[in-house]
Amino acid sequence: MPPNKRIEQTAAAQANPATIPSFTGTLAEGVHVVGGMGNALSIETGAGIVQIDTGASAKQAQQMLKNLRELSSAPVHAIVYSHGHLGYNNAVNTWLEDSDRRGEPEPRVIAHENLVKRWNRYGETEGLQQFFVELQFRLPVGAMTHPLDLNMPNEVFHRSVRLGDARRQIQILWAPSETDDALVAWMPKEKLLYGGAAITPSIPNVGTPLRSLRDPIRWADTLDRLARLNPEIVVMEFGPPLEGAEKIQRVLGQTAVALRWLRSEVVARANRGMGVLEILHDLDYPEELFEVPWMKPLYGCADYIVRDIFRAETGWWDRNPTQLHPADPGASGEAVLSALTDRDAILARAESLAEGGETQLALHVVDLLALGSPDDSDVERARRLKGVLCMKLAEEATSFVSQSLYVSSARIISKGTDKPTGVR
Repeated sequence: MPPNKRIEQTAAAQANPATIPSFTGTLAEGVHVVGGMGNALSIETGAGIVQIDTGASAKQAQQMLKNLRELSSAPVHAIVYSHGHLGYNNAVNTWLEDSDRRGEPEPRVIAHENLVKRWNRYGETEGLQQFFVELQFRLPVGAMTHPLDLNMPNEVFHRSVRLGDARRQIQILWAPSETDDALVAWMPKEKLLYGGAAITPSIPNVGTPLRSLRDPIRWADTLDRLARLNPEIVVMEFGPPLEGAEKIQRVLGQTAVALRWLRSEVVARANRGMGVLEILHDLDYPEELFEVPWMKPLYGCADYIVRDIFRAETGWWDRNPTQLHPADPGASGEAVLSALTDRDAILARAESLAEGGETQLALHVVDLLALGSPDDSDVERARRLKGVLCMKLAEEATSFVSQSLYVSSARIISKGTDKPTGVR
């Protein structure tokens, strides 16, 4: 097997919350996880089933419905969108069609009001969103040719909405966290909390490289508010549930403390005039907050959060005057290339750094050549080396997003693309 292919497969196999098997089973009487993208929840009430999330595809939704019908024949009374990220409710129409086929009333389809704003924005930026999906999930560039599945709800709420009946009360609560449209479901009698995107088996996904700003302090506030409900079982977005009041308080509380620690430490350094790269290399993350199972950098990572905190308080300028009004990338690449008198020495130095384990430094060096015209044979050599270095960094990274962006960049470098990427 070619080395690059082996590295790509290794990187793809590393921890990714989206590939953590959903917990499938019954959590309490009439409360089930029946599959889906993440832990989609089916809750039995006297009014019918309340279904949180409907799956990423018709095939997945059909399997979910099959699983549900082995447990209950009750009609689906309401469908609730956990949050507005793509995929979680692509298949809502499959559920609606099933209700129609069974001769049942059309289910209510409920989401937070901010989801509509998000999906309107996704519709406006559809090409960009498709390209981001390709990069983040290692799809070939141009693979996302079908329109986005933006199945709007027919009901929205602001703070909360109650579902169920005297038999079972379900409180759907706004829980801004990974998104500003995220919600949770609280069942006070059962002491059971569906945490959705607010509670994951990984460090909170703030600052992911391709997405708009997320507020870590708002997320911390949400975790504190959820902890005050005193749940005894928590359904996370992925993976098995959290069980036991003491453990749940520790996970939610310490995660909130870690987010506030990051905010305080980044702001303190910014106030001293430090730039984001200086801050990233100056921080020493406390083990008691970050070396715990629920803060593993499976999807996001602490460095991402640092970057989001910094960019929330600053502008786009990186404080290098060269970048204030930069030249066209092609022109600047050619200008740098024209100044290099020993191209072989640059490649040799980059290779030496890589062999010594300094892969990131090797990338910085190889860019002296790699950003020039691809028609130049030396530039092509540099680009091939850059692709190899990206695959090596993918193997070393723990965050699935970082792995993906290295892998996708290496593919773009090696194969070229008709889409603008900034990756050369």
